[in-house]
Amino acid sequence: MLYGRQNCPVEIVLETAKAYADPFNDIELDLLFTDPEGKEQKVPAFWAGGGCWKVRYSSPKLGRHEWRSIASDPTNSDLHDRRGSLEILPYEGTNPLLRHGRLCVSANRKFLQHIDGTPFFWLADTWWMGLCKRWSFPGDFSTLVADRVGKGFTVIQIVAGLYPDMPPFDERGANEAGFPWEEGFSRINPSYFDMVDLRIHHLVKSGLLPCVVGCWGFYLPWLGIEKMKKHWRYIVARYGAYPVVWCLAGEGVMPYYLSKEPQKESEFQKKGWTEVARYVREIDPYHHPITIHPTDSARNQLEDPSLLDIDMLQTGHNDRWSIPNTIRLLNSSYSAQPKLPLINGEVCYEGIGEACRQEIQRFMFWVSFLAGACGHTYGANGIWQVNTKEKPFGPSPHGMCWGNTPWEEAYQLPGSYQLGLAKRLLMRYEWWRFEPHQDWVEPAGTMENYNGGYAGGIEKEVRVIFLPSGVWGVKVKGLEKNIKYRAFLFNPTNGEELEMGEVRGDGEGNWKLPGVPPIFQDWVVVLEAQR
Repeated sequence: MLYGRQNCPVEIVLETAKAYADPFNDIELDLLFTDPEGKEQKVPAFWAGGGCWKVRYSSPKLGRHEWRSIASDPTNSDLHDRRGSLEILPYEGTNPLLRHGRLCVSANRKFLQHIDGTPFFWLADTWWMGLCKRWSFPGDFSTLVADRVGKGFTVIQIVAGLYPDMPPFDERGANEAGFPWEEGFSRINPSYFDMVDLRIHHLVKSGLLPCVVGCWGFYLPWLGIEKMKKHWRYIVARYGAYPVVWCLAGEGVMPYYLSKEPQKESEFQKKGWTEVARYVREIDPYHHPITIHPTDSARNQLEDPSLLDIDMLQTGHNDRWSIPNTIRLLNSSYSAQPKLPLINGEVCYEGIGEACRQEIQRFMFWVSFLAGACGHTYGANGIWQVNTKEKPFGPSPHGMCWGNTPWEEAYQLPGSYQLGLAKRLLMRYEWWRFEPHQDWVEPAGTMENYNGGYAGGIEKEVRVIFLPSGVWGVKVKGLEKNIKYRAFLFNPTNGEELEMGEVRGDGEGNWKLPGVPPIFQDWVVVLEAQR
């Protein structure tokens, strides 16, 4: 009898003496689990090398779980029709990912929550190449993990080895065991993923949810749809028992940088990723949320956006000049159908182009959240590509380098700390009930004139207004009669608060921000209803 804990992976190992010329491609193995309530769940196994297959299983349901193996080679009695059981015991730790369980989409399709109903605030960091050996493990990797946990991050966006900004089998993408696939994409390299296991386990153990990006989008024409399905089956089998989010690909419909047929490849990718999305949804027994990192909006990367659970955006890296496009895509996504939780998954990496500094990080966070996003993704130039002091990443295939700031400096840039402060403020309230309310502030920031206020909150309970540097004296509108508010200023650079006293609307429900700002910088105005 095996024993496991709620929501924690349990590993079952099956081995065979029967030799296969190409075990990864010649045989598939699943385990059919029956939970204590009699519900069946088919969980894919992964080839672990040689004659070894493994299955990882987790469940929130306590009690005895039975399993039976199903092999595509029914003549192999080592693998086919094996049976066993395991007992799931209560989880007694404090890790929120394991205490509350995997993520799902809320009933109103506006935010993410754990399966026990606990809302999940998405504050992600971007570690695209974080599984390569240019970060030592555990040394460098655990240093960054500890820093992000301390700042309040909850998600890490990380690519499963088929990286952007390099050709396949570029040495910069290798880990301690080489590459995720053998040359020519003939079959998976299980030893590569043994090294990945250490990192994914460390993220989850530390309370950081992996957003696993299967590959960069332009790999689809190289592998083809059927091999990409095998790639994704392997990822689901290996990491599906963990609390994760699936991101099908990075920049899904973007062709390779040096493509000679970009339009043709882009069209193939849009159709192909639609098919792969449907496949992942079919084989994932845990029904983890699915998204795709886009060239603009995830909705536009597939022929059928209903296959997605999250609309992820990419809105630009051009400092303040990216703000109008950010507002445009946020507003478009928030009002689009089908309704999906909204995340700005890539905008203005801090320090990229020797710009996009902390004031831009604050602006993009607050504009996104107050426009209806259920969190935000941060990125720092130097981290996503894993620059080191000794050896920067270097140029992309198009010949340009995105910047040489080493990760040891990039992780200490102030923007990451300040976004943690912003999240901490919002966590005081039922942030998942917030609605955008540009009608609450005048002048309000718009795509055409973004130098205004940005407002959102919960009617009759709380209002949050972000004022970019230089914006003051705004009118707060629509204050409810007979409701008294306590107002304070939140300093988004250091988290300090300044009391503003009691606030009531005038005869028309308006209140004008008095005086001048204490310091010439961004401010957040918070109005809390007093009962």
